[in-house]
Amino acid sequence: MMVIPPLGLGTWPLTGADATRAVLAGVEAGYRLIDTAAIYENEDAVGVAIGECGVPRDDLFVTTKLRGSDHVSGDIRGALERSLERLGLERLDLFLIHWPLPRLDRYVAAFAAMLACRDAGLVRYVGVSNFLEKHLRRVVDETGEAPAVNQIQMDPTLARLPVRRVNDELGVFTQSWSPLGRGEVLGAPVVVDTARRLDCTPAQVVLAWHRAQGVVPVVRSANPARQAENLAALDVRLTADDVAALNRLDRGETAARDVETEENF
Repeated sequence: MMVIPPLGLGTWPLTGADATRAVLAGVEAGYRLIDTAAIYENEDAVGVAIGECGVPRDDLFVTTKLRGSDHVSGDIRGALERSLERLGLERLDLFLIHWPLPRLDRYVAAFAAMLACRDAGLVRYVGVSNFLEKHLRRVVDETGEAPAVNQIQMDPTLARLPVRRVNDELGVFTQSWSPLGRGEVLGAPVVVDTARRLDCTPAQVVLAWHRAQGVVPVVRSANPARQAENLAALDVRLTADDVAALNRLDRGETAARDVETEENF
């Protein structure tokens, strides 16, 4: 069974020294899940922070993602090895296909190659990001294995119920990116009222909503105070009525990024 920290530190769009400082501050605050991607072009900066943070490697959970150009080329192991070199690591914790790129029809082959990388000891878990039901089912049907994780765009206004249902059915763990939405959700009256009643911030309410769904949110901030505030959301407890009220903000699947047209190279 996969054991994963309950809240992740995202790193996009930080690069260079800004990314290094943000990760160092995040680890000092208590984050142990660090999320990056080849296309962010910050793996080297994240790797510097991992090397300098003073936390034992086995206490950190490091995720990166396969970029579209490597997905298409088919050099999956080479892509992983280059990410490991930039990160300064011998083994990755989680390797994700960043987008399915269904127009190119390479995601099943890419996932099969990632399983081979796992079996070779280069990564502990392999998964996907932004996959819909049809992509997940095809991967399982053609490889015989389900992804360990599906990291999806998700917030209370975009609850992603259809994807989460198939994740649960197939035994795929759900992570969320952009868990605070574009910021507009933080001003929703139900979020503000709940935060006031619980004596916490609107962002903490929204992150607690993710945790109440059994989802690990990956949230980005370079501000140490905001990082600590987000991490403190782990202590916020919502009632079933709170969760139900927040669920009513859902706008449905059409509000998500269009997986069919997304290009990620």
